This record gives sequence, structure tokens and C-alpha cells, in this order.
Amino acid sequence: MRFRRSSLSLWVFALLAMAGCSTLRVFFPSHDHDTVPPEVPDLSRPAVLVLSKTNGFRHEEAIPAGIEALDAMARARGWSIFATENGAVINEADLAKFDVVVFHNTSGPILDQTQEKALRTWIEKGGGFVGLHGAGGDSSYEWDWYVDELIGAQFVGHPMGPQFQEATIIVEDRTHPASRHLPATWSRVDEWYSFAESPRGKGVRVLARLDESTYAPEMNLFGLYSRDLAMGEDHPVIWSRCLGQGRTFYSALGHRPEAYREEAHLRLLEGAIAWAAGLEGDC
Repeated sequence: MRFRRSSLSLWVFALLAMAGCSTLRVFFPSHDHDTVPPEVPDLSRPAVLVLSKTNGFRHEEAIPAGIEALDAMARARGWSIFATENGAVINEADLAKFDVVVFHNTSGPILDQTQEKALRTWIEKGGGFVGLHGAGGDSSYEWDWYVDELIGAQFVGHPMGPQFQEATIIVEDRTHPASRHLPATWSRVDEWYSFAESPRGKGVRVLARLDESTYAPEMNLFGLYSRDLAMGEDHPVIWSRCLGQGRTFYSALGHRPEAYREEAHLRLLEGAIAWAAGLEGDC
């Protein structure tokens, strides 16, 4: 397998180490793989699995806020939902109980090779996948299919100094169930991801992109290290894709817990899950 590695120098690693264990795990992820799956209750359909296991950076506040919001959303829509941190739930028998898997701010190599194969097979045979923010935010991946095909773009960084900025999202496609309620331009505060290249042109349906003129796409660590993160006019942050017989969706939004109390963002997630489950929209 090929690895994509960051070019940060050793003193940057030292700064990150001082910032905390979770930040350090961005570059030194755990390989803790669960082997005993959780007990999944009997679920009515449609059923949503929310996995929030982290072997890399952990979004300590956003994960519980998102699970609470997704649970309320599912109840309101009459969906069954099961949330877990146990990656061993990704197996053929348990995946068959669900219509959609949500990777909610997952990070690092959370699945072993058997679990990876089970997820890929399930999606390509018709399962739905929704990846949120950190699910596409690792600086390197050991599983090429995940980053190249499932997510479709390699994360390279996000602004620092300041980390959170207000920016304007240009909604390109307002016909998709996830984005049809959004205005043509949508301004909000988040941690804005940049990618090595746009996923556009890879069978990806880009729903929204960033207007880079509305924020500073630069990583600046205490004036000691800086990196230009600009992607130019084609800077997608929300997209979907049909993969085999399955449906996949990724949104780079959702670092802060406030995002999971934001009405427009919640409607985006609701539409994404409904679409991935095959309940709304075409593929």
C-alpha cells in the first residue's frame, strides 16, 4: 500500500505534541482494531449505523453533539439508529441490518483488513455511506480505496491562525436532497479543509464549494511554519458519488459542536442520509 506523508518538520511535531495527545495522534495514529462486535438490537428499517471510532485526532465535543443530533433526527423521521465506537460492527452480518453507515468524525486506521473488505463489499452491493468532516481529514491513509474512491480526495490541511473562520460556501447543486434547501451562497464558521486536488471529474457530483476570497486558506503555526492551502476556484467541500450499486456522500463540514445545532447543517445531514439510504433522489 502507498502512504501519503506530511512534510512538516520535526519542530512542528514538537509543537503538536505540546498541544495534546489527540493532536499528536494525527501523525502517530493508533492501530487499535476491535475484534468483538457490539450487540446490535433488532432494528426496523430504514436503519442508520453511526460509527465514531477514532484512532487519530478526536473531536471530543463534536462527536457527542453530533450523535445527539442524529438520534433526534432519526426519531423524527421514523428511522432506527444505532451508535457505537466499536469498529467490529463493520462485518457482513451486522451491516446487513443497516441501510446507511455514517462515519461521524472517525479518524485513523479504525478497521482491520477483514472489516475493510466487509465495508467495501456492502457499499458496492448497494449500501449507503455518509462521511462527516474528520472521516475525510487524515493526513495519510493506509487504505487506498477509502481515500481514493470512497472519500475521493486527500486532505492536506486546514487553516491555523485562526483555525475557525467565517467563509462563504457556493452551493452549486440545489437539486440534491442534501442541498436543495440551501441558499445559493451560505456563510458560516467552521474549520475549512483543503485537499490535494478536487474530486470533480471522478464520477463525483459536487454539491458545494468554498469561495476562497472570503477566508484565509493558510496554515500559520506561531509564525514559525506557514503553508498555502488555497485550491483556487474549484474547492469542493460537499459531494456525493454512486459507487458500484451504492451511494456515498462526504461533507467536510462539522468540526465544532455548534454545527450540530445549526438548522441548515442538520437539514444537510438529514437529506444526505435519506439520499444515501435510497429514500430520496436518484443516483
